[in-house]
Amino acid sequence: MLNNQTAFTLVNPQTGNLTFRLFSFDDNSNFDHLQRHNYYTIIWVTKGKGRLRASFSEYDFEANSLFAFAIYQPFMIITGEQLEGFALNFHPDFFCIHKHDKEVACHGVLFNNIYEPPIVRVDEPCVPIFNMVLEQMKTEMQNPALAQYELLMSYLKIFLITAVRLKTEQQPGNHKVLSERKEPFILQNLKDAIETHFKQKHSASEYADMLNISPKALAKMAKNHFNRTLTDMIAERIVIEAKRELYLTNKPVKTIAFELGYDDEYYFSRFFKNNADVSPQLYRDTVGAGRAEVA
Repeated sequence: MLNNQTAFTLVNPQTGNLTFRLFSFDDNSNFDHLQRHNYYTIIWVTKGKGRLRASFSEYDFEANSLFAFAIYQPFMIITGEQLEGFALNFHPDFFCIHKHDKEVACHGVLFNNIYEPPIVRVDEPCVPIFNMVLEQMKTEMQNPALAQYELLMSYLKIFLITAVRLKTEQQPGNHKVLSERKEPFILQNLKDAIETHFKQKHSASEYADMLNISPKALAKMAKNHFNRTLTDMIAERIVIEAKRELYLTNKPVKTIAFELGYDDEYYFSRFFKNNADVSPQLYRDTVGAGRAEVA
């Protein structure tokens, strides 16, 4: 396996920005403060336990937990004991989860899933698979040769697909999951309503009216089951779509705002910055604009 604190990094020679990185860790110094990156992050904790703070929520975790964080998604790890594991970082210029969604299907499952914790429990059969893929990545980065990026991308796809399969098996709607974790019917309807109407309906009360339930009761159910407020869930879903449009297209911010139900571009920009910690323009400048259209 990788030696402790070993890092392998590829940098975009044109921009100087990180393209792909694999590193191991044997303490929490990398993650004990708030993180927000212009690239995707996957962390596999192989030893140790603690508490993960991500976006609007906190979650307890134990050894053999895998975390997946989207671009500029805030996170930090809180623990009083030693952590060991591995981390992968990749910029969308290296691998775009939207462009490769039909192959890997990690958008909305592994990343940008507002309904489930960003945690996957790594079961015993998957441990050697992840270890093998990481070793192959390390070997390829130590000995660069023809088509290095293509081979690394293939290994990353294997890693992501394996993680997506695990995450899917562990979601409440799956028949393998214990019945006590199944969602109440009203919350299944809430998820469907948000996915259908988030561009037009931005307030919790609008969804309560649609579902014929009091706003207070719906808010309590959402908080208890999803570990975040309904208002935060709606806001996060809007921001995810805005990020997708900012990356995949060259549309003006004003057009994206209008398509998401905001007549005032400046109000939308403030809303986006409050929830993403960066302005729409800075997000586009650091992540890329229209890359998938011309790829």
